[in-house]
Amino acid sequence: MNVLVTGGCGFIGSNFIRHLLAERGAAVARMVNLDKLTYAGNPANLERVAGDPRYLFVHGDIGDAPLVARLLSEHAVDCVVNFAAESHVDRSIDSPEPFVQTNVVGTLRLLEAARRHWCGLPKPRRGAFRFQHVSTDEVYGTLSPSAPAFTEETAFAPNSPYAASKAASDHLVRAYRHTFGLPTLTTNCSNNYGPYHFPEKLFPLVILNALEGRPLPVYGDGRQIRDWLYVEDHCRAIDLVLGRGRPGETYNVGGMNQTANVDAVRLICALLDARSPRKDRRPYASQIEFVADRPGHDRRYAIDCSKLERELGWRPQESFESGLSKTVDWYLANRAWCDEVTAKRYARERLGKTA
Repeated sequence: MNVLVTGGCGFIGSNFIRHLLAERGAAVARMVNLDKLTYAGNPANLERVAGDPRYLFVHGDIGDAPLVARLLSEHAVDCVVNFAAESHVDRSIDSPEPFVQTNVVGTLRLLEAARRHWCGLPKPRRGAFRFQHVSTDEVYGTLSPSAPAFTEETAFAPNSPYAASKAASDHLVRAYRHTFGLPTLTTNCSNNYGPYHFPEKLFPLVILNALEGRPLPVYGDGRQIRDWLYVEDHCRAIDLVLGRGRPGETYNVGGMNQTANVDAVRLICALLDARSPRKDRRPYASQIEFVADRPGHDRRYAIDCSKLERELGWRPQESFESGLSKTVDWYLANRAWCDEVTAKRYARERLGKTA
């Protein structure tokens, strides 16, 4: 199997590359990682596999059609897994256009390059080829407190420029399956957390700000509910869908952990109190500050992933408590990685904003 992963230096993409190389072993002949290395892309995420003869990093843009076509042909790619995306809601509110350029135009060009490559494959390889698109539950919009969880049949109702751009990319993937027959797969996941998460996102932001004695900003009343998914559980799901999912299908991936943001922050604080207490012995939760809410902030997300469990036998292995414990331990043990990211790739004053 020769795999092209796009956006593989980001949080979920880098975790997936490490997962696939480890779990698939010799079944992976070549792993090509195409990444533009924008602010959240970090080659240090993949230092552990950089020397693996199966792994190749290519610095480039999914919107560069000639480059993508060359990589697909040169490495005889059998499957594409598309993680490449602008993904931070706050940034999409500040500047929507890059989200449309990467998430919509970039995905379109990647799909077209994959379609041309697929059309030129011999018949047995054509049948085995897959294009897997990794998306978000935010395309579905927001839920009331008592509403049932999102299913694969939930109508799209995106509420931020980021979510709208991902919804558009999902529609393009669907259209390439329906119109051209391209064997596509889509996964829509809930909020991920775990190792190598970029420090502007809520959990690493809280961990690092707490350790530095900085405020822990929480939007509004902090009662926005998210379904938290440990990143390794997500990677297992993507791997299963890639290997056994039905072409043309969408699979929701959730952590089965609906928790309000402020409660998640307090749990992080309690874990830090036990593992790395403040010198004055005060609880880290005393650093929580409620700040003005984000414009158009979705109130609740919840994922019904029963289709994934029913068809492919997937369930998350980590509870919220066990996954969060692993996450806090990783950040405590990898302060050098955190310092490199915050110093070189992210203006430190931005750490004062919430995720």
